[in-house]
Amino acid sequence: MAVVRSEYFPAGAVLVGVVLFWTIGLLGGLSWLSGAQQPLAILTWMIFIYGVVVLSPLAGIWAAVDLARRWLRNREARRQQLGTADVESR
Repeated sequence: MAVVRSEYFPAGAVLVGVVLFWTIGLLGGLSWLSGAQQPLAILTWMIFIYGVVVLSPLAGIWAAVDLARRWLRNREARRQQLGTADVESR
């Protein structure tokens, strides 16, 4: 449960989803097009996939930047906390 409450969870979940989407796509996730389906169903699915293909790199970059920003902020806060504790012990 602590993982879900983590401040890193939303951005991490988005980044994992983007990587998973592109991995499935690279491994042949569009092979369903070879089957016989209604043209409207294929068109609707292709428009949806096009939207995800366009937006997923943006979401991935945004998530990676957010994770890095949070990690650096927390690292700096820990460093300041340790520096303050070090000064107080003198």
